[in-house]
Amino acid sequence: MFKRSSKWDIKAIILIALIGIIMGVVYTYGVNNLYNVTKLILLPTGYAPAMDMALSGLWYIAAPLSMYFVPNVGSGALGEVLAATVEMAIGGQWGALTILEGLCQGFFNEIGFFPKKKRYQDFSWKSVLTGAFFANLGGYALQYFIYGWYKYSVNLQIVMFIVGMISALLFDGVLVKLITNLFDRALKPVVE
Repeated sequence: MFKRSSKWDIKAIILIALIGIIMGVVYTYGVNNLYNVTKLILLPTGYAPAMDMALSGLWYIAAPLSMYFVPNVGSGALGEVLAATVEMAIGGQWGALTILEGLCQGFFNEIGFFPKKKRYQDFSWKSVLTGAFFANLGGYALQYFIYGWYKYSVNLQIVMFIVGMISALLFDGVLVKLITNLFDRALKPVVE
């Protein structure tokens, strides 16, 4: 029987570290490369900046996976920061800024679950989708100022926000919930 431990112990920390390491590698060698190729393809259209948000939901996945396996306050932020740190350490293209973005994405993702521990333990559709919504909001706001998106036309800013929201809800919300439903069926976990 698999146990989803809501206690901070060595097992929980190791589990979140493993999620962070795996997702950091996936971010660096999978998502970043896909992002670079698709952004290059979109350059002639003038909508290449929209690519900054089209895959954003894929970069938010470490947080809800961490919250699923360790249903406790802070597990999402820790999982996303560890994934961002691994991404940076193995050659992620945004350098140390990746850690700040990971902290922001993980923290805002937890809004869908916070402050009730029961929300972490239930891992409901509502909590996951709310977390994805806020992860996009936090990620967009940070990048809006860091990368100077406020200099873009209002139409492009709106397109970027909508594309980011769809991406977050699709990948960070629906995809993660479907994956965790498979874990529920296969492992039949109980929450301690």
